Amino acid sequence: MKTNRRHVIQSLAGSGLLLPGMLSELLAADSDPLSPKPFQYPAKAKRVIFMFMNGGISHVDTFDHKPVLNARHNKKIKNRRYYKGAGWEFRPYGQCGTEVSDLFPHIGSMMDDICMLNGMQNINADHFGATIGLHTGSDTFNRPSIGSWISYGLGTENKDLPAFMVISPGLPYAGGQVWGSDFLPVVHQGTRVIPGEEPIKNMHRRLPTRSEQDEELGLLKFFNRQHLKGRESDTHLKARIKSFETAYGMQTAAPEAFDLRYETDATHDLYDLKRGDTKGFGWQCLVARRLAERGVRFIELIDGDTHIDTNWDTHANMSKYNQLSRNVDKPIAGLLKDLKQRGLFEDTLIVFATEFGRTPYQQNPNVTGRGHHSRVFSSWIAGAGIKGGIVHGSSDELGDKPAENIIGVHDLQATILHLIGIDHEALTYRHAGRNFRLTDVHGNVVHEILS
Repeated sequence: MKTNRRHVIQSLAGSGLLLPGMLSELLAADSDPLSPKPFQYPAKAKRVIFMFMNGGISHVDTFDHKPVLNARHNKKIKNRRYYKGAGWEFRPYGQCGTEVSDLFPHIGSMMDDICMLNGMQNINADHFGATIGLHTGSDTFNRPSIGSWISYGLGTENKDLPAFMVISPGLPYAGGQVWGSDFLPVVHQGTRVIPGEEPIKNMHRRLPTRSEQDEELGLLKFFNRQHLKGRESDTHLKARIKSFETAYGMQTAAPEAFDLRYETDATHDLYDLKRGDTKGFGWQCLVARRLAERGVRFIELIDGDTHIDTNWDTHANMSKYNQLSRNVDKPIAGLLKDLKQRGLFEDTLIVFATEFGRTPYQQNPNVTGRGHHSRVFSSWIAGAGIKGGIVHGSSDELGDKPAENIIGVHDLQATILHLIGIDHEALTYRHAGRNFRLTDVHGNVVHEILS
């Protein structure tokens, strides 16, 4: 009987000589790290589109209507601060009657399909800590991003595209750590897409013909495999080799995914996108739909960078929200409508998130901005397995403190993993002598919002 390395590993595991963490790492080294993996239980979602509004959107100006706060506008608080009411009117939308400000009329029109989360809470009030807390579950230490965890847990449905892709024109707060894989094999790191003529660097072959490239890469593959012999337990080496193989497939698959020439004028209008234009959130949303159709598991869209004039960070002036909201409002609503008409809404989870909200008060009545506010803010979620037309969680009458059904970042992460078929407590990776998971020792699935 022929004995191979995998049989030996499984025999040792059966006899109890290998710890679970050792077993997972050894078997991972013996297989394709991006091959499709089975769901841990039936999944409602096949993919996630995660939209991150960088800078911290003011909840009391957008999705959390506070009439009492508005009535107290510019009135002094005991601690020498002044209440600051919303700068825009709110109105009810849909049969559900969920109230949304005039900043987001198009998103408002989709409220019957959206679950509003007005009791969100983060673990840090600094941009860097809050951003990585939302994405990685830790606000202080490097950890893998949620997209990397999903890539590690489920692999990819399309061998020519990564499982985790991030469309980010600029760098958000915390930079590439937002999509980093940290101690997970590097093949699970998010692939950054930058809108423009070449969304992914080196996407086009340098040699004049495909046959010449195949010959060159065939030789490279031979040397890579020879180098791997005797080093099969080196997961980082195997992942690096696999990343080159994926890159080869992407030279065909990625240009086609980013080619919008055959999308109709009506589709371009749905996303508020001019034909041939790659700027704006409309391009990001339309490409996200195309990546979703092509088997990418986790697609993140990032709006804004670290420049205060181009992100949602508003210490000084709230008026820039007029332009910022116009950039994302119609494209996001268009994405939801497009997913619905193509039959993708029911198995796509859409998340609209930000790192925290903004204060319902200011130190001076003449200040037109707002400060950081992480103890309660708003996000929303829609699509696969989510009850539409409801509001879950709330802040107090001033939008200052949490009132009921608070959802922490670990709860949101646990719920996302649950909907895509992963038990957040069971998805672990052995590193530095202990098992790590996205939600660490926290997190509860928010069953009340599930359909």
